[in-house]
Amino acid sequence: MALFNRIILKIGPAVNPRGIASLSALSETHQMLYKTCRDFAENELKPVAAKIDREHSYPAEQIKKMGELGLMAVAVPEKYGGTGLDYVAYAIAMEEISRGCASTGVIMSVNNSLYLGPIQQFGSEEQKEKYITPFTAGDKVGCFALSEPGNGSDAGAASTTAKDDGDCWTLNGTKAWITNGFESEAAVVLATTDKNQKHKGISALIVPKPIKGLELGKKEDKLGIRGSSTCSLIYEDCKVPKANLLGEPGLGFKIAMMTLDAGRIGIAAQALGIAQASLEVAAEYASKRMAFGKPLLKLQTIQNKLADMALQLDAARLLTWRAAWLKDNKKSYTKEAAMAKLAASEAATFLSHQCIQILGGMGYVSDMPAERHYRDARITEIYEGTSEIQRLVIAGNLIKELGL
Repeated sequence: MALFNRIILKIGPAVNPRGIASLSALSETHQMLYKTCRDFAENELKPVAAKIDREHSYPAEQIKKMGELGLMAVAVPEKYGGTGLDYVAYAIAMEEISRGCASTGVIMSVNNSLYLGPIQQFGSEEQKEKYITPFTAGDKVGCFALSEPGNGSDAGAASTTAKDDGDCWTLNGTKAWITNGFESEAAVVLATTDKNQKHKGISALIVPKPIKGLELGKKEDKLGIRGSSTCSLIYEDCKVPKANLLGEPGLGFKIAMMTLDAGRIGIAAQALGIAQASLEVAAEYASKRMAFGKPLLKLQTIQNKLADMALQLDAARLLTWRAAWLKDNKKSYTKEAAMAKLAASEAATFLSHQCIQILGGMGYVSDMPAERHYRDARITEIYEGTSEIQRLVIAGNLIKELGL
């Protein structure tokens, strides 16, 4: 909290809240964070977002500034270099950063929830000092290596292996679709250490980068979020120190599932940012574009579209804040995180689609950000659990709650 207070004093007055009526129900700290992040997004991200997307360039300068603001380790305790805030704060910050640039948002999300999160929860003090503290200031980012070319949504089918060779683990296998894959300097890697135990034989290792025995696959040419790198991590007889085991042997699947629960709050917030940006673009354009002698904004058809957009957005935002609140209060939130991620990602897709429809031909060209929001939105329904997986998670937990 002390770090955050220094940040507020450093930045000074921020832009006024806009578009989020429910913000007033939050604490003063959360409102200040919102204003700070919105100001940063307006001044530092929106002006360069199109260039980052067009050139597929990693926003190193912006990530460094976000580190200085405490945004790369929002929920990490101050003693490890973090900001010491809660997950509601993280959701608010993620939305605003993603509203400015969704590529920058996902880099922030992976570092906060998928990399720092599991080490903070399951790591030893030595691991936290070595692999959390240097990754909080924006100089270094981490990544999370769960997916493989052949397992996709089947997280328990890890073919990557880690063999106990006495003084080290020998890692072999390929991890696919790894966000931050190129720029990261450490990864939380899930690998099978006991094939006979199936998903209970999966363990988590902290693997530094670069390291002998690791090669990077090609950087994927993606539909959206082009400023974040996505590639494969290819391990061949990679020797990892025994001290880098995260938690207990065989605890990897549990670590992965708990990490994804938290990560889904971050991706839900990213989707909210894309959706909010789409709504703002659509409303602003409709207020200026004349048709039939009046602004589009005065036409009932356009008002109906904006109303549907605002409804889906606010509903998804409240679901996201609920999931974050449950996590902060140490209550079960697996189902609620899945609901938030599902609702927010589908809202992002819907709002970005409607934004293009309102803009018409102008929505289809790269002169306007609408088409970028449309492309960025699509991945939010896929990574960290597809929409189909979210529905399975929701239904499975609902059945348990009903005792059926």
